Amino acid sequence: MILIIDCGSSKTKFIEQLVYEFMDTRIVSLHDFDEQSLDGIQGVILSGAPILITEINMDPYLEKMSWIRSTTLPVLGICFGHQLIGLLYGAFASRMREDRDFQTIESLENSPLFDRLPIEFQMMEDHCEAISIPSGFQLLAVSDACINEAMKHTDKLLFGVQFHPEVSGNHGAVLLENFVRMCEVKK
Repeated sequence: MILIIDCGSSKTKFIEQLVYEFMDTRIVSLHDFDEQSLDGIQGVILSGAPILITEINMDPYLEKMSWIRSTTLPVLGICFGHQLIGLLYGAFASRMREDRDFQTIESLENSPLFDRLPIEFQMMEDHCEAISIPSGFQLLAVSDACINEAMKHTDKLLFGVQFHPEVSGNHGAVLLENFVRMCEVKK
């Protein structure tokens, strides 16, 4: 089962619809989440959120999600989830030009997250902030609009994507299926 932590995104239902095609899902809101929510879970997806990380105190979110630093579960952060993972590992946040359209994403590294995807693929963006690559992470993909489009922890199945695969058509569905496959192997 995949746990989807809903951080307040209107797109969370699309994550569930796509992931449920491959594995059972459960959604819990970020505010209702506690570590007992992880019982029996094979992987975790953190959704986006209507939150600007450069304008609020992120400490309560970082404290609530501090378990990510020690988990052995596969974790995928999407947009805000990606940023949250980065901040947990010391990334810096910055404002950027607003991006609310499809972007061409260029993968830089072979990664199981990008299996069956071309080197360049289109994904929907919905953000105006970005993060640096935190210590212990490898940059997986870039775009003309954002340097850190995708990253992976060097030793764990811990991934972040700045874009929204859940609303990006077939390429997004393939990426989410690839994540589910990693969770199945991790069983």
